[in-house]
Amino acid sequence: MDPGIDDAVALAIALTEPKFAVKLVTTVAGNVSVDKTTLNALKLVEFFDRLDVPVARGAAQPLKKDFVDASYIHGASGMPGYEFPPVKLKADPRDAITAIYQTLAAAVEPLTIVATGAYTNIAQLLLDHPDIKSKIKQLVLMGGSLSGGNVSSVAEFNVFTDPEAAKIVYESGLPIVMIGLDVTLKALVSWKTLDRLATLGEAGKMLHGLITYYKDEYDGGKPLHDVNTIFYLLHPEAIKTKEYPIYVCTEGPAQGATVADFQDRWSNGKKNAVVGLDIDAAAFNQWLLEKVKQMAVK
Repeated sequence: MDPGIDDAVALAIALTEPKFAVKLVTTVAGNVSVDKTTLNALKLVEFFDRLDVPVARGAAQPLKKDFVDASYIHGASGMPGYEFPPVKLKADPRDAITAIYQTLAAAVEPLTIVATGAYTNIAQLLLDHPDIKSKIKQLVLMGGSLSGGNVSSVAEFNVFTDPEAAKIVYESGLPIVMIGLDVTLKALVSWKTLDRLATLGEAGKMLHGLITYYKDEYDGGKPLHDVNTIFYLLHPEAIKTKEYPIYVCTEGPAQGATVADFQDRWSNGKKNAVVGLDIDAAAFNQWLLEKVKQMAVK
């Protein structure tokens, strides 16, 4: 992940959800630099007193292209809008690739990897340790779009940031769930929901502060893109999906595009991703409020 405001909300819910056993948080350059995303992840782990969850620093730049952040959306720090105390927790001494590999290797059963930033760490893991695929249950990816982009006419930010990494991931043969803009731009957090968050304890106050600063805004509310991955894991019935063969463009004006071969011109019937197409936005808003209401901060 690359916290980032919407990543922060996703991590807050993941860390406080009883149905999840979060084994590891890794960071990557994206919304802001990897130094800042790592610090922000540590802030949240400490805020929710989840000191049992290690945070490992990942890739500082994409595999090939130059790194360009989204601080114009998330602010210079990546998480403005709330005054966190100075962080005492240190990042895990392992790099993200080693940490992910060792966590997967030690797992009794295959684990789900949720990616809410560029996929650089995952791609490098697959390049360095192809033997670990059997320990990955599925990849739930925030990113991509079949209906147009948010950083170009066709590309979504996470895929555009490192399209080469996305291409490696989509060609890996691993089970993939793609939760992209086709879902996240329909699941706007309404202004009413945002106002309610401010009344839901210290966690609600913190998240309200972050989201209020968030510059990604549409008529009717704000899209918390990354949170939809967590919602999908808990309530897959609320998101309409369909299997497609997804191809990633890595160069030219379509760089970062995720193309579904609707007409089966290239894929010979092979599909590599379950793609989110629609969402129950009202259920998403209600669920978000319920999750934040249940958050306990010591």
